[in-house]
Amino acid sequence: MNKVMTRTKRRPGTRPPGRHDTRRPGTTPPRTPGAGAPRPAPGDSPPQAPPAEAASRTLLLPPPVDHPLPSPPSSLPPQPRPTDLFADRLLAVLSGQRPVHCMLRHTAGRAYDELAWLAERGPLRTRGTRPVVRDIGYYVPRPGAIEAFARIGAGDRLRAMAFRLEQGPDLRWRCTAVELGGPRMPRPDDD
Repeated sequence: MNKVMTRTKRRPGTRPPGRHDTRRPGTTPPRTPGAGAPRPAPGDSPPQAPPAEAASRTLLLPPPVDHPLPSPPSSLPPQPRPTDLFADRLLAVLSGQRPVHCMLRHTAGRAYDELAWLAERGPLRTRGTRPVVRDIGYYVPRPGAIEAFARIGAGDRLRAMAFRLEQGPDLRWRCTAVELGGPRMPRPDDD
């Protein structure tokens, strides 16, 4: 079997990879007006700046630069894997944090019925500790299909969730099957 693990171990209390605070850019410290300028000693007169530079300081703009600013990178930021997105979505539904109907457009075939049946029983609902996705692995049986599993942790308990994703003609991924350990949804005889 050819399994791939996608999530790495991280220390508790750290932000998961891929989640960034949009209010703070990566490594750039927050700007404050006049943070880099030296303060004059009491009684000293401030040095006279050229008129263009003085005008830009009063408007809180950076001083004019002789060279253009670097252009933003042409590549887009890496997109999260569909397995990661669906594991988080399914966990939110099965733990009662989101309603089942939020997965209606993300499922195909019998998966929505299976998900509704599982969510009704609340297998991942816990008191106190909120369940989180600890680890995700997947197997690609053919192009356009992914069989994935996720380890769900809540406190000292560890559960397993398996799901199948298929890519439709519109290139969107949809969940076509979902299972947890325990009883399965009864199947009608007409299949």
